Amino acid sequence: MTKKFKLEIGKRDLVAEVKNLADQSNGSIFVQYGDTLVLATVVMSGYQKKAFNFFPLTVNYEERFYAAGKIKGARYIRRETRPSDEAIGNARLIDRVIRPLFPENLNREVQVVVTVLSWDGQNEPDVVGLFASSLALSISDVPWNGPTAAVRVGRIDNKFVLNPTYEEIEKSDIDIVFAGVKKQDGVLINMIEGGFNEVDEESVLKAYEFSKVHLEKLIDFEQEISKEIGKEKVDPVIPEVDPELDKEIKEFLGNKLEKAFFQKGKSKNDLNQLRDELMVFVQEKYPEKIGYADKFFEGETKRLMHKNILEKERRSDGRKLNEIRNIDSQVGILPRTHGSGVFIRGQTKSLSILTLGAPGDVQLVEGMEIVGKKRFMHHYNFPPYSVGEVRPLRAPNRREIGHGLLAEKALLPLIPSPEEFPYTIRIVSEILSSNGSSSMAAVSSSCLALMDAGVPIKSPVTGIALGLIMKKGANLSTASSSKGDYKILTDIQGPEDHHGEMDFKVAGTKKGITVIQMDIKIDGISERILKESLEEAKRARLQILEKISETLKEPRPNLSPFAPRILTVQINPDKIRKVIGPGGKTINEITEETGASIDIEDTGRIFITAEKEEGAKKAMDWVKSLTREVKRGEVFQGKVTRILDFGAFVEILPGQEGLLHISKLSKERVRSVKDVLSIGDSVLVIVIGIDEQGRIDLALDKYKKEHVGRR
Repeated sequence: MTKKFKLEIGKRDLVAEVKNLADQSNGSIFVQYGDTLVLATVVMSGYQKKAFNFFPLTVNYEERFYAAGKIKGARYIRRETRPSDEAIGNARLIDRVIRPLFPENLNREVQVVVTVLSWDGQNEPDVVGLFASSLALSISDVPWNGPTAAVRVGRIDNKFVLNPTYEEIEKSDIDIVFAGVKKQDGVLINMIEGGFNEVDEESVLKAYEFSKVHLEKLIDFEQEISKEIGKEKVDPVIPEVDPELDKEIKEFLGNKLEKAFFQKGKSKNDLNQLRDELMVFVQEKYPEKIGYADKFFEGETKRLMHKNILEKERRSDGRKLNEIRNIDSQVGILPRTHGSGVFIRGQTKSLSILTLGAPGDVQLVEGMEIVGKKRFMHHYNFPPYSVGEVRPLRAPNRREIGHGLLAEKALLPLIPSPEEFPYTIRIVSEILSSNGSSSMAAVSSSCLALMDAGVPIKSPVTGIALGLIMKKGANLSTASSSKGDYKILTDIQGPEDHHGEMDFKVAGTKKGITVIQMDIKIDGISERILKESLEEAKRARLQILEKISETLKEPRPNLSPFAPRILTVQINPDKIRKVIGPGGKTINEITEETGASIDIEDTGRIFITAEKEEGAKKAMDWVKSLTREVKRGEVFQGKVTRILDFGAFVEILPGQEGLLHISKLSKERVRSVKDVLSIGDSVLVIVIGIDEQGRIDLALDKYKKEHVGRR
């Protein structure tokens, strides 16, 4: 069976086609937008006897080089290997949208795979892949409470653009993805992810208002397709309730759970200890019920937190709902690094270390979509000791890569241009202790490290994470905080993130927002909650910026003494070959002699980097002498390098020679050049002419009056 469905969106056709090629999956769909084409598949495993403490969903986003008509990969492999950071970010984006829409009791493993089959260089495949994932789930027999849809919004010259092309994104001060679900009272916001060039909160709200009609249009399109070709959904297995065990667990816990939960700073550790004690208690009597008891403990903890926040505005550490934990920060704590900063918010502590490198130290990016050089990098590490755990140390996981990219996106609009600051910049954030919002702490510590190193960032930047506690059964579209339907929490800790309904991260400067990332555990939030969250995030952000300014208000006036020094010079592009020399001989000689590294652009711009300024200056003088533009009438003390029948070649500058013709050696007739000159002789010469090819004519300086006037 082949079925094709078409919808015009953003002045282009969105085409969904069922081909039954991946017919062993539970659901599959081909979706095309422009000439960008993706395949989304979903597979659900058989019933799992093992009790998971989480929903076992895996989302993979697979880039294929053939989609862009490229043969890439390592030279001796020539195939795709590990996913790029961008592909991991796209997989996480799709995951955050579809995960909350699965039934709470679904206990089967589900895998969604999005494969990019064709890419046109204009339309980003991430939003197309998200739409395809939703549609594949909708038409499959997998239990799911979708559909959902997403659009990208840009803004050029104060006008919003739907699903902008790559060229349009370059001109835009907004690049944001909104995902939504449709309920009886309208569209709810399901996920937000975007980067901004310091825009205000009102602009974000207007961007969402612009997106709503398109989200609804896409959801209606999916619903029509599902009605026509969708499979009947499998009923999720409803877990059995054990009232007797429930009663025994409640008696065992007594008031211990409340005591463990409502303690400043230590609640997370105390909760884990109480959980372990409960597991030992259940293991002795009902070893087959360990998973059941663990889920019951989770449910009781969530119920306790919701009840206290909604009814008493009581948080686990005693803070007010809008109160930020104690903040402390330091800079310059590492003796030999180029810049370092520590940011502490409660138990969350991030150490960021900055390294400055030469322009040639850029990261070479070679992916399906992106091919180029990356001069600013932020990497995020989340070691097990940061949460008091023991686990193997391996390569960065998807969460670490995602958090690193998020902080990088928050910082990027503030990084000076290569013309202003030609260094390659790498920041590594080490999360030393974590209890909520470590990614936003990494933004703050990275900002401090940048200023400590003397990097001339435009302004300081920081971030905050907000949470949401929603009353059970409240109407998501019309819920109001004044009626007690929900409470917004500022600066959430680990348990508030884990048991709450929302993780809303916002980073920015005093001027405006640079990044937003929101994910939820309910179907969606209303525009009212979005507005209130943005307002509270701004208030908190400005408060944190004030605290950071007490440590360091602005970038240091001078670079760290341990940072390399970069000197730049612009030369005539035609003279690049003189700096390089035959087979790289000249440039290798300069680097070996001075200890400097040299990076040359096709435009003739040269960057000279050295650990010590003296070495950079020596290399700079060398390059300048090689590329100096000789002028007519200049006098040089030259050295004879070659003698021919018609004259001698004299080196007047390193790598630059001129011809001293036999007729310019004397007023009298000279029979042989060797009668007057020998190789190695030092002679004072004057430039009497330069032809169109740059060839230099010389005369002995003692005859300058006679020759300079003639030509």
